Amino acid sequence: MDYLELTVNIVPKDPWSEILLTELAENGYESFVETETGIQAFGQVTLVNNFDPINNTILKNDTADFVAQWEAKIIPQQNWNALWEADFQVVEVEKYLTIHAPFHEKESLEGMLVEIQPKMSFGTGHHQTTWMMSKALFELDSMPSEVLDMGTGTGVLAIVAEKLGADKIVAVDIEDWSVENTIENSERNNCSKIEAICGNIEMVEGQSFGLILANINKNVLKAHLPAYAKMLNQNGTLLLSGFFDSDVDELVTIAESLGLSKYRILNKDNWAAIELKK
Repeated sequence: MDYLELTVNIVPKDPWSEILLTELAENGYESFVETETGIQAFGQVTLVNNFDPINNTILKNDTADFVAQWEAKIIPQQNWNALWEADFQVVEVEKYLTIHAPFHEKESLEGMLVEIQPKMSFGTGHHQTTWMMSKALFELDSMPSEVLDMGTGTGVLAIVAEKLGADKIVAVDIEDWSVENTIENSERNNCSKIEAICGNIEMVEGQSFGLILANINKNVLKAHLPAYAKMLNQNGTLLLSGFFDSDVDELVTIAESLGLSKYRILNKDNWAAIELKK
């Protein structure tokens, strides 16, 4: 599937880049990279091709006190892996974890090592949300036996969960290439307890888990929260990310109405993660 890459340079960067990110996230864009001068946003062409970033966001505001330049280009499916490989740097999650690609030298790497070949999937650990979710996994009091990883992407969180002691991990993604990538990366890391499934939340309804991981955008999380609350075991943990600091209160309010209690909030570069307990 082709992706649209939208690059926006905006002066001043704050607060306008964060406002623009929020609007793009609500209109089909699913992954973002912060740059020195603004943002890059990525979305499936089939989801964003009817969305005009000029006429449907703050960029249309002639009276706002900012100057913006933007460029959009199509990234063909067959080129997505090459794009990632060209700039895949080692990711260090404090002293806990190092996420690397096959071509990185392993001798100097610290902590748990997870080798990822990203192909066309998101979730290499470079994004703040994956980084926070990885950190939270290492700081759990204990690793539950059964884990659900929704929106698994490359499978990196599922792999970390198995390496930390989980006995059964169900990794779900709506994209078939993410499922294929998760299977390949699981084998690459000698993981044997990860079941990768293509589909949505209905694929796992009726099952129960001691830990649920969901690093997805805010609107999907809001739709899924009732199902997460139902599938989560008593005293289980729900880790959410994929949203901004400004979205935390709304998500916590919904979660609390479903019997989930806020345990802690993680923050990194205006992004947030929430740890909830049932």
